[in-house]
Amino acid sequence: MGQAACLAYHRLAACATLEQSGEQESIVNIVVTGGAGFIGSHLVDRCIEDGHHVVVIDDLSTGLRENVHADATFVEMDIRNRDRLIEVFRREQPQAVFHLAAQMSVRRAVADPVFDAESNVIGGLNVMLASVDVDVDKFVFAATGGAMYGDTEMIPTPEDRAVGAVTPYGVSKRTTELYLHCFQVNEGLRYVSLRYGNVYGPRQNPHGEAGVVAIFTGLMLNGEQPTIYGDGSSTRDYIYVADVVDANMSALNAGDGGIYNVGTGAETRLHDLYLVIKEATGYSGEARFAPERRGELRRSALDITKARRQLGWAPRTELADGIAETVVYWRTQRGKEKGKR
Repeated sequence: MGQAACLAYHRLAACATLEQSGEQESIVNIVVTGGAGFIGSHLVDRCIEDGHHVVVIDDLSTGLRENVHADATFVEMDIRNRDRLIEVFRREQPQAVFHLAAQMSVRRAVADPVFDAESNVIGGLNVMLASVDVDVDKFVFAATGGAMYGDTEMIPTPEDRAVGAVTPYGVSKRTTELYLHCFQVNEGLRYVSLRYGNVYGPRQNPHGEAGVVAIFTGLMLNGEQPTIYGDGSSTRDYIYVADVVDANMSALNAGDGGIYNVGTGAETRLHDLYLVIKEATGYSGEARFAPERRGELRRSALDITKARRQLGWAPRTELADGIAETVVYWRTQRGKEKGKR
């Protein structure tokens, strides 16, 4: 199944779920912060395809202008600029906000926790204040799963497990959740927080720290040797981006005040992930092994029982299928780059 067909399948399946439940989506004005990024741009595409008017707010520090749907209104700005943010909200009058803009590097957060807090906590507060100012109906926040819970013996981990964040990044995401609860109680801001697993798929940056699927795929397609840190036994919960988009859309109509894991509930060993990508790319070499990096989780998987029950959401994409779609995308991108030379 091609990428377009795969995303169309997800849209049809989600619509069928809404029809069966008797709910109907109304056309709304939506703001997506971080909408030029990996996950955000897919979410923007989906919102526009569903008939919504979308305003993308992104400073392009990690996102790409070319990712933004042609029918979206694009505003290049930093969410730390509160006055301008409120100005944009008053002009556009959004009824819903998907807040994905963030400083997302765990290592940068450790090296510079003040910058992390300014971007994720202060920036998030600014988006909340702007939302309250124009009476936004629903605020959906992109949180984190693994970095929130830390290493835990309860695998898969449910939402009511004590937060064990040991990095500034995890702390800033949890702090934003607490502020959202405060804003709901005091200002009536209806919200949902989605704690993502390890999201992968087309458009993920293969040149940075985040996104081992993108990094491995980029290296293997170029015939370069990927590096596995540790012995390859560490686990993560890898979830395809189209499934994450489905979860966000489900959160528009359900789950007020709730925190939900968005993953698959399954652990995948790093070495097993490497083998799946190796087969999909046709890479003939072997991985190199390096010492495990300090601070990395040993195991992570998210219990999604609550999201199934309360949001009516569940992932649909098997790992091998999602990897195959991702490889097709990057092969196509490489072809386009060669064609420009």
